[in-house]
Amino acid sequence: QVHVVESGGGSVESGGSLRLSCEASGPGYLTYCLGWFRQDPDQERVGAAVIGRQGTPIYADSAKGRFTLSRDYVKNTIILEMTGLKPEDTANYYCAAGRFQRPCGLEQDGYASWGQGTQVTVSS
Repeated sequence: QVHVVESGGGSVESGGSLRLSCEASGPGYLTYCLGWFRQDPDQERVGAAVIGRQGTPIYADSAKGRFTLSRDYVKNTIILEMTGLKPEDTANYYCAAGRFQRPCGLEQDGYASWGQGTQVTVSS
């Protein structure tokens, strides 16, 4: 099973930028979908951005134009660059890995490996 370890996050003012990194390890890592999901209190996790083995990212509508997800195959890492942050981006962000017979998706179902989460706080 693939394991993921997150780093990054923190607090910024509205309009600022943050970077989230996630290192994956384990057999078959390169075949997995990797992504970042956000979770608000008492809410389900929803995908912000995911990326498959071909390296083409998929973004939630709220992330398009502001977030950039990339995959470093040498370092086994995905990086989410978040710019133009808004207070509504405040949430706990989780890295996840999953293996699918279909293209990667933004729904949390099927992602079997999860990180511990990292807090992103954007103040107005």
